[in-house]
Amino acid sequence: MSVLDPRPYVQLFRMLHYYNYSHLQPRRLIKIGEGTRMAPNVSFRNGDLIQIGKDCHIGDRTSLWAGDDGGKLTLGDYVSIAPDVFITASDYQLKKGIPFRQQPKRDRDVTIGNDVWLGTKVVITAGVNIGDGCVVAAGAIVTKDLPPNTICGGIPARVLKERD
Repeated sequence: MSVLDPRPYVQLFRMLHYYNYSHLQPRRLIKIGEGTRMAPNVSFRNGDLIQIGKDCHIGDRTSLWAGDDGGKLTLGDYVSIAPDVFITASDYQLKKGIPFRQQPKRDRDVTIGNDVWLGTKVVITAGVNIGDGCVVAAGAIVTKDLPPNTICGGIPARVLKERD
């Protein structure tokens, strides 16, 4: 390669640009516990409102989105999150006659307890609390609180049985 070869410069530009992606900038603001591992393509919004406990695992293409105006997202210790999970601490109201993009947002805290396992493609909506030891089956949509030590699934998620 010569000095005039553009390939090294293009690669350098790509590497510098990579750090501007939305999944990286908020990561610097998140409180992350010791031993926590996450895939490199986890997406974050408002990282200063996200707290992750110790020894957690967060899978590929997971989205952790705190609210813009105070909806905190808290994950306890030993939480396991499979790929493609979406957790949001904000949503829109659904008032008739107002376009969706102009609807007022509602930011509400999301709390996920200790030793929780979220299966692939789980969706957790704003204002939900998931109790310690809860297992949420793949594909579930969680719209209400889930009690501790239960196995839950479905759309919307409901208790299927108690953990042994």
